[in-house]
This record gives sequence, structure tokens and C-alpha cells, in this order.
Amino acid sequence: MSELTLLNTVKRALIGRQLPSRLAHRERLTKVTGLAVLSSDPLSSVAYATEEILRVLILAGAGALWLVTPIGAVIATLLIVVAFSYRQTIHAYPSGGGAYIVARENISETAGLVAAAALLIDYVLTVAVSIAAGVAAITSALPAAHDHRVALCLFFVAVLATGNLRGIRESGNIFAAPTYFFLFSMFAMLIAGAFKLLAGTVEPMEAAEAAAPVAPLTTFLVLRAFANGCTAMTGVEAISNGVPAFKPPEEKNAAKTLVIMAALCVSLFMGTTLLAHAYQVLPSEQETVVSQLARGVFGGRGIPYYGIQVATMLILVLAANTAYADFPRLASIMARDKFLPRQFMNQGDRLAFSNGIMVLSVLAAVLIVIFQGDTHALIPLYMIGVFVSFSLSQGGMFLKWKREGGEGWRAHAFINGLGAVLTTIVLVIVAVTKFTEGAWLIVALTPMLVLHFRSIKRHYETVAAQLTLRDWAPEPESHNTVILPISGVHRAVVKALRYAKSLSPDVRALYVETDPKGTELIRQQWETWGQGVPLVVLRSPYRSLLRPLLEYIDEADDARPDNFVTVVLPEFVPGRWWHHLLHNQRALLIKGALLFKPNTIVTSVPFYLQK
Repeated sequence: MSELTLLNTVKRALIGRQLPSRLAHRERLTKVTGLAVLSSDPLSSVAYATEEILRVLILAGAGALWLVTPIGAVIATLLIVVAFSYRQTIHAYPSGGGAYIVARENISETAGLVAAAALLIDYVLTVAVSIAAGVAAITSALPAAHDHRVALCLFFVAVLATGNLRGIRESGNIFAAPTYFFLFSMFAMLIAGAFKLLAGTVEPMEAAEAAAPVAPLTTFLVLRAFANGCTAMTGVEAISNGVPAFKPPEEKNAAKTLVIMAALCVSLFMGTTLLAHAYQVLPSEQETVVSQLARGVFGGRGIPYYGIQVATMLILVLAANTAYADFPRLASIMARDKFLPRQFMNQGDRLAFSNGIMVLSVLAAVLIVIFQGDTHALIPLYMIGVFVSFSLSQGGMFLKWKREGGEGWRAHAFINGLGAVLTTIVLVIVAVTKFTEGAWLIVALTPMLVLHFRSIKRHYETVAAQLTLRDWAPEPESHNTVILPISGVHRAVVKALRYAKSLSPDVRALYVETDPKGTELIRQQWETWGQGVPLVVLRSPYRSLLRPLLEYIDEADDARPDNFVTVVLPEFVPGRWWHHLLHNQRALLIKGALLFKPNTIVTSVPFYLQK
């Protein structure tokens, strides 16, 4: 079996058989699989959003932890407002109303690019944060695995990338079971905890005593806690971005899924927050809040406890799947608009945007390695992007209703306007409270990406202007000077010579002399096998092969500046890949040297060697 065949076999085993484009309509999501694919990010945030609030409040001492409930209630209310705002976006943009499209159409192109840059950054961070948090759930249950968290994170990145390369429908089928297992497990824990709370049998956790307060309970500290807890809202926009991924009727299925997702998120988040307060859970570096709650509710590390940990780990890892669904789709839309490389529009064997999936995986893996898989180090970078997109998307929708009017436009505009105001306020809070913790990096990176997007579009526009046939007159027929560099006389050279003669009557063989003793033998052999083509010998006293060749090509080009020079390279192909290491790569060097030379064409004539 050849290396290519072996690679293809492995690829088919991992990704599956190729799908024809005519079956694209079958790769759609139902409400059940859509909830798993597009809602796993906000659903998973209950595993760490409450903990992030507590981690800030504890700085003011255990007496400040009661604030977790009112802060959680404000966040839950905000989540409901934003969810219903995006529900309106779904109906207004049934073809997919991502923040990029909404802001670009209703505000400005720059606003759209800012939203796109913010979302792309946020999707990369979603993968890194979600997987790091999932691995944290593993290390909470198995502390011995803590030193291997980076390797575990990279393993899960590879698993998610492979699953998504198999296509959006199949990834939904693969990841639906863990999502619903998490929902069942969490609601079981919350219901059991609620019964204990109502029965008065709740026993506070035996966590270590809280350290002495290190900061006063100020408004700024409360805002920091609120900003941390707003991680519960990340991913709310995913369903409105991915409306075309649903089965018909796409608009109705997406809207229903969004409402279900919002109800589940609010229930889980508030339930976890209330139980954390009731059990007096303290944030810990060694154990997550959900882990402590599971121990408290189920009375230790039994089967239900480990079930919660496994479910939490799975949903946190799968939360990254929301980014895998939306990053490639957004990148493909931007590529269509010429703001990203066209390769992002290409669909792979399974009709997924494979290039977007691979780029997302690589970027997330780099982040994980840089931050050593530490969720708390990544969180400060998180959320800036998503709230930028929230604000621009809702602001764009408000302007759309105001401009277009229509029946009930005031009510629609009020909902989207309220969403825009609230998310903008949260954006300012998050940016200010997290700026010195690392958010400055995202604030600086976003405009840099916008400039990069514009530079890509300028490039494509410049290329199109140079390639257009408008107002262009065909050039007169050109002369072609064919140059055949040789290092000896053998079968590969004779084959290349035959091809060179088919291109033009003006063919010249070129030999660079580094050893005068060997030149006479080359001349004799050429008289026999040269087919009447002249042999030009270039002397190279300093043994350079490339410089004399390039100088001769320049001279040939200068002699006929409006015509072509074709360099034909005899190139033999070894039977095994490692045989390449045993031969020099002179042809590769010549190709590289002539790549940017106008009117010069380089072509290789392969001669295949047996194994």
C-alpha cells in the first residue's frame, strides 16, 4: 500500500466517506441536535460562571458571598433580554443574522468588521476556555491528572476537530448524548439539593476556612464579580448565527431552540447559584464549585458525584462545539465578502468548512499551551468579544426597525434597543474591570484584525483590477526561448529535451561548469543525445550553480523583453518519500529563485524512479 493510499484510508476511518454536494440539505440540524451543537456553550457556563463570581467576592471575605444571589439574578435577567432580542434577529434574518451581517448592513462596514473580529477572537477563546474548564472537572475528581492538563486539553481539541470534520449533522449526533446527559445530571442534582434545602437538611460544606479579606467590598469589586459572572451569557448568539444549519422551517426551528436554550440556561445558572449560597461553598483552586455541590448534595464521592463530574467534563469540552459550528461559518461568509482568504469558503469531504475548523483548532491549541490550560488565566480574555458583538448586533437591529418601520416596529425596536443598552453597559464594565488582567490584549487585537481584513480585501480588489479583460487589447504573438539546465546526460534529461523541443524551435541546453575535466565528457555525450540542440557551457570559477544560470536567464530576457523565457527542469521522482533526502534539491532552488520573475515560466518534467 502506497503512502498516499494509507493516508486516505486513515482519513476515511476518521472523517468518513465523501459526501456529494447534492446531499448538503441532509446535513441539517433538528431542534434536538441543534440544541446540542449550538447551545452547549451557554449551557456549560453554569459549571464555572457562579464560581467566577465567588472567586471575586471572596476577596472581601466570606461575609460578601451572599451577593452571589442578587448578582446572579441580574445576569439571568440580562440573559433573558438578550435571548429575546436575538429571537427577533432570527425572524428578521432567517438566512442567518450574525452580528457581522447585522452590523454591516445597518450600521457600517467598519462596525461589521469590528463585530466579526470580536466574534472570531471569542470563538477561539471559547474553545480554549471550555476545554480547559472541562479538564479542570477531571482534575477535581482525579487530582493526579492535574500535571497532565495541557496534554488532556490538546487531546480534546483533536477529538472535537475530528468530530466536526465529519460534518455538522454527524457532529450533532455524536455530541447530543453528552449534552442531554449533562442536563439530566445537573437537574437531578439541583432537584435533590432543593429538596434538602426545603427539608432543612442542608449541611454547609466542610471547606477550608476563607482567608482574611484582602480587599474592601467596593462597588468596583461587585462590578468585577458581575463581569466574571457574565460568562454565563457567552454563546447566546450562536443560534441566530446558525439559522441556515437547521432543517426547514429553519426560522421557526431556530427560534424555538433559542427559547428552550434560554430557559435551560437561566434555570441551571440560578439553581447552581442558589445552591452554592445555601451550601456556603467557597471557591477553591483544587476543586470546582460544581464538584463541591455534588459532594454536598449526594453526600460524598459516590456514583452520583462522579456522574456529575463526567457530565460536567463532557459538556464543558463540548461547549467548544458551539465555536466549531460558528467560526467556520462566519469565516466562510467573510471570505465570500473578500475579507478573509478564499480557502475558508471551501467545503471538505463531509460538506463542512474544513479549513475554518483546522485554523480554529490550531489557534485554540496555541492558547492552551501558552496559558498552560489554566481556565482562570484565560477568563479575563473572554467575554470582551462576545459583548462587542452583542452591542453591535442589537444596535444594528434597533436601527433596522427604526429605518424600516412596519407593524409593531416600536415594540421590536424597544426590545433590541434595551438589549443594546444593557449589553453596552456590561461591555464597559467588563472592559474596565478586566483591562489590566489581560482584556487590554483583546481591545488592542480587535482593531488590528479589522485593518488586516481590509488589507485582504484590498489585495483581492487589486488582483481583480489587474486580471480584468475590460479595455484590454490582446498582445501580439510572442517568441518563446526555452532553456534546459542540465547537470549531466541521462534518460531524465533526454525526456525533458523532447518536451522542450515541443514548446519552441529556440531551445538551449545549459551546463554550469564547476570542474573543467568533466565538461569534455558532457560535450561528447551531448553530441550523441542532444538532438541538434546547442549546448551552452557557463563557467563558474566560484562553483556556484545558481548564479550563472540566473544571469544567463536575465540576458535571454533582456534580449527579448516582451517575450517569454521557459525554463524546463528535468526532475526525477524517487519511489519512496525518504529517498528525497538522498538527493539535492537543485530544481526546488531554481523554482524559488525564478518565482517572482516576470515573463519567466518554470516547468518540471518528472522522471519516475522505481522503488
